[in-house]
Amino acid sequence: MKSERQAQILELITEQEIETQNQMMEALLARGIRSTQATLSRDIKELRLVKELAPGGGYRYVAPAREESQDHNDRLRKIFRECVVSFDTAQNLVVIHTLPGLANAAASAMDNMEIPHLVGTIAGDDTVFLAMRTTENAGDFCREIGEML
Repeated sequence: MKSERQAQILELITEQEIETQNQMMEALLARGIRSTQATLSRDIKELRLVKELAPGGGYRYVAPAREESQDHNDRLRKIFRECVVSFDTAQNLVVIHTLPGLANAAASAMDNMEIPHLVGTIAGDDTVFLAMRTTENAGDFCREIGEML
């Protein structure tokens, strides 16, 4: 059931511009697949879906390119080139400003990259807070971001 639901999700996002989890639940229901928001949220995380700017100006879910050989620097560089507006540190925190609506995608990607010394992330609409173990770790990560951009 899970694999079928996830296969349908991948099919849906290639056929339609799905902007929200509610739209995705409705599209799945139209195909006879019932899902809760919590289950759908887990599926999105497991499939590593991200939101990208759609041609119409909104955002839509897409599957990331499956490039297993990329290291975390290459993946971060791609994310940052596409959505980061600015970044700075405040002690052991790294504050990243993104284009509107892209902070969650950026935070999720960073959470899944096993960045050394990253304790966790919190994302809003256009801002991500990264908690690093030390102030030095935050400074090092900011320098890495600067080199990526």
